[in-house]
Amino acid sequence: MIDILLLLILAGVTWCVASEGPWGAATTFFSVVFAGLLAMNFFEPVAAAISSSPPWNVRADVIALLGLFALGVTGFRVAIEYLQPTQIEVPPMFYDATRWAMGLLTGYLTMAIVLTALHTAPLPREFLGFRPERSNFLEMSAPDRQWLAFTQHCSERIYSTGNIFDGSVFPVAGQPAQVWSSFPIRYADRRERFASGGAGGGAASGPASSAPPPPPAGATPRGGRSGTQNF
Repeated sequence: MIDILLLLILAGVTWCVASEGPWGAATTFFSVVFAGLLAMNFFEPVAAAISSSPPWNVRADVIALLGLFALGVTGFRVAIEYLQPTQIEVPPMFYDATRWAMGLLTGYLTMAIVLTALHTAPLPREFLGFRPERSNFLEMSAPDRQWLAFTQHCSERIYSTGNIFDGSVFPVAGQPAQVWSSFPIRYADRRERFASGGAGGGAASGPASSAPPPPPAGATPRGGRSGTQNF
């Protein structure tokens, strides 16, 4: 079932974005990229601010993540429309190839961000065929883990401030330091506790659920934080 839902998101977004022409599709794609990165960076503090009481405490993460993403895309699009009210005329072959290519990329990226948001939703650990360990898009790819990896790469290499998104650093003797992600594990644990009637409110950043995977033998943790406020 999750595969069908993702296909519908991919097809619907691709069609809508491609209908805007090459320039509109390209600007929408970059709007989605930057809005997604900003949402990933700020959704946990926003969730903490709105999760003071039930039922918001168990829904705050997914509402904050998708809400910030939607606001970001809308804001970027409004700004671009204001700064560039007209489009440049291009050859027909370039027009069709670019609008469909950018539409498909935007559809895949939107699907990846929505799938990532499902990790934070107050649902069972596994639902509608969704499993955190599975390649949830037709058993062919894992858009959610690809998006998480891209976000981590941006915080580590592109917009680095000394902190890495969702990563604890473990130096190993004689080897380069390794970064261990814990986002899918932390939220899978929270969904499992929520489904079993345990405490599952707020961001999955408490001591019981935020521990990164165990480091390799001989490794000692250094720096790094497992939360998402790392840009």
